[in-house]
Amino acid sequence: MLAGKRILLIIGGGIAAYKSLELIRRLQDAGASVSPVLTRAGEEFVTPLSVSALSGTAVHRDLFDLTAEAEMGHIQLSRSADLVVVAPATADLMAKMAQGLANDLASTLLLATDTQVMVAPAMNVRMWDHPATQRNLATLRADGVKVIGPNEGGMACGEFGPGRLSEPDEIVAAVERQLADGPLKGKRVLVTSGPTHEPIDPVRYIANRSSGAQGVALARALASRGGEVVFVTGPASVAPPDGVEVVPVESAHDMLAAVEAALPVDAAVCAAAVADWRVTSASDRKLKKSKDGLPVLAFAENPDILKTISHLEDGRPSLVVGFAAETHDVLQNATAKRKRKGCDWIVANDVSEGTGIMGGTENAVTLISDAGAESWPRMAKSEVASQLADRIAAALAKD
Repeated sequence: MLAGKRILLIIGGGIAAYKSLELIRRLQDAGASVSPVLTRAGEEFVTPLSVSALSGTAVHRDLFDLTAEAEMGHIQLSRSADLVVVAPATADLMAKMAQGLANDLASTLLLATDTQVMVAPAMNVRMWDHPATQRNLATLRADGVKVIGPNEGGMACGEFGPGRLSEPDEIVAAVERQLADGPLKGKRVLVTSGPTHEPIDPVRYIANRSSGAQGVALARALASRGGEVVFVTGPASVAPPDGVEVVPVESAHDMLAAVEAALPVDAAVCAAAVADWRVTSASDRKLKKSKDGLPVLAFAENPDILKTISHLEDGRPSLVVGFAAETHDVLQNATAKRKRKGCDWIVANDVSEGTGIMGGTENAVTLISDAGAESWPRMAKSEVASQLADRIAAALAKD
């Protein structure tokens, strides 16, 4: 909970600004006090009166407000909070932050603050995908700014894709994670999860039986210990956890791109069941039966995400953890995989028929590291995640 915490909420200009009103209420319900800053563009979508009425305090709007400057000043305002939250964070606001501009109250506060900043982006999908926005996003992350969202879905402009503002409950959960004390506080952890889908044609694809349950449990356990978690997930059957940055992907190539965009991180946990192969030339039309017989599919090897992360020359995570789902010779194959991939730890499990582990609620793993192989008893996947999160926190604390 957020009892006694002070949140400086900067509301940018965009249709998603209407959610800021609900966000204020949810933050207050969690025990926080909210000092709102409304940009000129934000006033086009929500009124100062509504923001003030919900927050129970004056709305800060003007950099050159003499009364406000005399009573508090924008410098003190920027440093009096426990966390600065920008929601919605427009492309314009993010660009100002990345470039260090300070031509209005919001951008000046963000440049003058020595408080942790969290942004919740919201914009048109094309603006989000634009290289300039992605460069600005990378700059902000490198500067230590925390990012929540955006979500994927339909938008007011009629387009579909990433760019929707995270829901108020998701932002509140992220704020709680950020302000909570825990062994992973201040650490950024990447988790990959779920299967990948490799298209054959617009209807068919290659996949596996991974539910993503273990990855979800890991992300939740790491976040509960104060970690900033980036959760890159394939099309899993288990819903992603709240309070983490969720990046949905489809194919192995999509997942690699998302992983590279999430760097740098302190630790990477590769729990995804990435398809080893893909069809070299997926058809843009549904393949039909013909008199010529069965279609012949040519395969190519997918990128090796775990090996790529493990062998980074610049910005390699302090700890890289892989998973090995094996059906036979589990210890032998997993040990060889750890050496081949170059990761620090391998979490090996037996997913052969009859174990019920692939897609089930329990797991039985062996943790393989420089210290040797340590077999854990069969337990709930949530408990496996809890124990592994504790090990990760202890390892990062030594750095």
